Amino acid sequence: MRGETVVSLGLFGKKSDHPLADLKTAQQLLDDIPKTDSLKALQELSEWIESIREQANDFKLDHQWAVLRMFDQAAQSHVRKLLHDYFTLQALSKFQENRLWILLDAFYTQSELCHHDVFTRYREGAKGASAVKPDLPLMCARCIAANTGRLKMAAARYAIVDPALWRHVAAFYSYAESQGVQLEAVTMYPGVNTSVAQEFAVLSTWFGSTAGTMIPLHAHLTERLFSYLGKGLQITSSYSGIGLFAFDMAQPTPPMRATADATIHPALRFIEAEGVRQQLDSLIKTLEKGIIPDSLNLYGARLEAELVREVANSLMQSLTLPPPTRRNPRRQIKVNLKVANGFFKMLEQTDVGLNFGADESDTWEIEDISATGFRSVVPLARVEAIKIGTLVGSRPESVSHWGAGVVRRLSRDAQNNLHIGVEVLSSRSLFEPPN
Repeated sequence: MRGETVVSLGLFGKKSDHPLADLKTAQQLLDDIPKTDSLKALQELSEWIESIREQANDFKLDHQWAVLRMFDQAAQSHVRKLLHDYFTLQALSKFQENRLWILLDAFYTQSELCHHDVFTRYREGAKGASAVKPDLPLMCARCIAANTGRLKMAAARYAIVDPALWRHVAAFYSYAESQGVQLEAVTMYPGVNTSVAQEFAVLSTWFGSTAGTMIPLHAHLTERLFSYLGKGLQITSSYSGIGLFAFDMAQPTPPMRATADATIHPALRFIEAEGVRQQLDSLIKTLEKGIIPDSLNLYGARLEAELVREVANSLMQSLTLPPPTRRNPRRQIKVNLKVANGFFKMLEQTDVGLNFGADESDTWEIEDISATGFRSVVPLARVEAIKIGTLVGSRPESVSHWGAGVVRRLSRDAQNNLHIGVEVLSSRSLFEPPN
């Protein structure tokens, strides 16, 4: 395993008054970071990591990498604390949620961009690159882990993902593969033993399994479960019939479900999860006993084993082969629906004595529809309360009665519209009397 000892090698090539130009001064700055205020600490560390990238041309590459390693590792305890505070069972106030999200997203973004800068300079043969070469597996693993963090924060708000992020993921993994180091074991952070291949497989399978289909807490727990089970994931360059997800290294886009009908070419990498299913089955049996293994790192969250088991069971379903097929074809259609968001607003639209006269329903324009569901695109400002699992009532303008459905998919586009996928549970609300 590669350790985390940073050795000063006389790394700075020319004199500079930048506070990070000397490793001793950099360490003093780290020592001054507040230890008990993770909000302030992570903000300061993010700003220093941004500075490491912005001043990169003043640093030899090995110095830039050494300082980045120090600051990135120092941030991890604060990141874990804030992730614990953010992904919680208790509802956060809008202010708390926004503050934590901004800090975590800023850290992951600055860390990923700085790692990508070091990686790019290394490939270009910048001065000091030879001293960094032994750390290539560690660098690429941390690069991909930072991308996972960026994706997690995007997923928490069903936000659009910058396409450059997928290009970065492809670059990190494909380069490690070309150098034959993708399987080399590294200690990414103290107590976190992994490899470039494992980080890439965890990211691909987690995002492919959860994007836009889970509430933020469940998506976070699923990433933690995949990280725990990551050694059971395998990456292949050919489709053997058991590949779960495929990632295109030549034209990087989000991981897609692997199918025999897809066009196969050499740049595709397939993720197989046979080993994960066996491990996951054993974990579920342990969780059924009310036990959460100590080695399952949930970042300090005090969660009931029942909740973790629920998420693990959902994960098991997402790993089934072959993947579920759509039973009902979708039709492109433009039609308006009256929508009541939530149980009580649904109740108010029925004739059970709770409608006080004010029509608080909204109107959504439907983009496509099937016998079991529909998809609508609505400005975010109108549907901020919508979440995965939200109950909604719906009524076409030409129909007198209300139906009931549940939100199953959410995603946001560049225009800040929310794409909402609803599964129809009943064409007539249970609260509405028959004609």
